[in-house]
Amino acid sequence: MTERNPSHFKAPGNRPRWLLAAVLGAACVGAVQAAPEDAARLGSELTCVGADKSGNADGSIPPYSGKWLGVPPQVQFKGTGNHPVDPYPDEKPLFVITSANLAQYTEYLSDGQKALFKLYPQTYKMPVYPTHRDFRFADSVCEATRENASVARLVDDGEGVVGKTGGTPFPVPRSGLELLKNASTFTLRAWTEEYVSDNAYVLKDGNINWGRVHSRNLAPALQPGKVGDTVGNSSFYLNETLLPQRDKGEINTGTEFWNDKTEPRQSWRYDPGTRRVRQSPGYGFDMAFPGSGGSITVDEVRLFNGSGQRYDWKIVGKREMFIPYNTYRLHAANLKYADLLTPGHINPEAMRYERHRVWELEGTLKPGYRHLYGKRKLYIDEDTWFPMLADNYDNRGELWRTSMVNYFYAYESQVPQAGVGLYHDLNAGSYLAFNLINEQRNGYMLNKGGFSPRDFGPEAARRAGQ
Repeated sequence: MTERNPSHFKAPGNRPRWLLAAVLGAACVGAVQAAPEDAARLGSELTCVGADKSGNADGSIPPYSGKWLGVPPQVQFKGTGNHPVDPYPDEKPLFVITSANLAQYTEYLSDGQKALFKLYPQTYKMPVYPTHRDFRFADSVCEATRENASVARLVDDGEGVVGKTGGTPFPVPRSGLELLKNASTFTLRAWTEEYVSDNAYVLKDGNINWGRVHSRNLAPALQPGKVGDTVGNSSFYLNETLLPQRDKGEINTGTEFWNDKTEPRQSWRYDPGTRRVRQSPGYGFDMAFPGSGGSITVDEVRLFNGSGQRYDWKIVGKREMFIPYNTYRLHAANLKYADLLTPGHINPEAMRYERHRVWELEGTLKPGYRHLYGKRKLYIDEDTWFPMLADNYDNRGELWRTSMVNYFYAYESQVPQAGVGLYHDLNAGSYLAFNLINEQRNGYMLNKGGFSPRDFGPEAARRAGQ
């Protein structure tokens, strides 16, 4: 029997009056309709989704080329479900950042990256490769983004967006909440995803607690070529635990909406012990993510997801940073976990960093609201609107956890794909390597279709658990 709790999470207290500020200014939390003049800049000085087309002064960041859509001509890719193929297989690092030369590069690093060098001075390294900006989005993404540049607006205290799906809502963000929506709710991702991945929680002494999950995701509005309105369900998910053995058969499923205030996230859990499905009211925020051993919160999967209502968000600025990019090598089938998962941090030889421009977004916990993190910083790639790095601070203002997600452009979906997430607990000296696929027979299966809303939710969890 499915037990339902119809109550929605209601945040306590009165929200502060929203303030208006210019882009890159202080706390930008107002609801501003997009300006028609922004649309004219897309495709000229800006890419079709709002990144600066030009390179930087010293040439370390090249101008945007966007020369490839889908599979590059030199790549032999066998189709979705296979492990990703590196389009730059012969490149070598331009240089490697170590604790010995760290001072030369600190202005391009986050606090979390610098903390990892301090914790592991003998072993932590960052191989920096040539920067590439070679992949582009489909024409339908550009068209939807151009329309949003004129019509998209925030509603309901910034918790919802009215606009067009299939593109970026705010290609020229003027507030922290607009930038947050670009980087979370509206992130351009695959229409359907299915994969089995391994999760390794690496303890300080090098011992590993293993997890394994069968994940299925559906984002109806991101079906290729589809442009619609921001109404109804934005996405669905169903995650079935395969390991550890004690949790095998547990299923978490739910749906997201375009407006986190009027239609909060709905989630259900199937318990194989009782064979019952129960609703999980208020699922999200700083609840422990299932199967992570408490190492990450629900809302830091892919660095941030769900409602941003508990924080005041501001755009700190735009800056150049070394971030994980084009990380095909990290997901290769010939890379074994025993070689990859070293104590303290992942094997640096498998990593690839490039110099890119990012938006720095800062969230400060509102008075009267509760969360494990008193402050959060997200570093969002200008070309894709994906958060690449995150630093999370405790309620005393001390840096506690630092994270990164390793993206690569997926040829079959023609959008970047979230690969291995690395979540470091700087106090415990442990880290979670999330969504590993190297030793799985298949890689990520993207845009294959075959899912409908009935494949998710409480009844679907019950069917899957039988």
